[in-house]
Amino acid sequence: MSVIIYPAYFNVHYSRREGRRVPKSLAFEAKLDTIVKAAKALGYEFEVEEDKRYPRFWWKEKGRIIIETDEPKNEVIRKIARKVKNL
Repeated sequence: MSVIIYPAYFNVHYSRREGRRVPKSLAFEAKLDTIVKAAKALGYEFEVEEDKRYPRFWWKEKGRIIIETDEPKNEVIRKIARKVKNL
């Protein structure tokens, strides 16, 4: 199963309505390379697509990461957010 992760899910400047998927306490200034480092540190197999954009903000940030895992998407997102906080 594949899970698609966009940097907007972690962006501290976005509200939940705008697409943030983690609590403010786990949110950070999201960049694609930071998320890639966290996914690598967690041992996930993933593919980076730098030319894709978050549909809600198609004119802004670029990039997404596709992670191969059997875990639920919200669990993967929270693990990445916690890992970034620890890095």
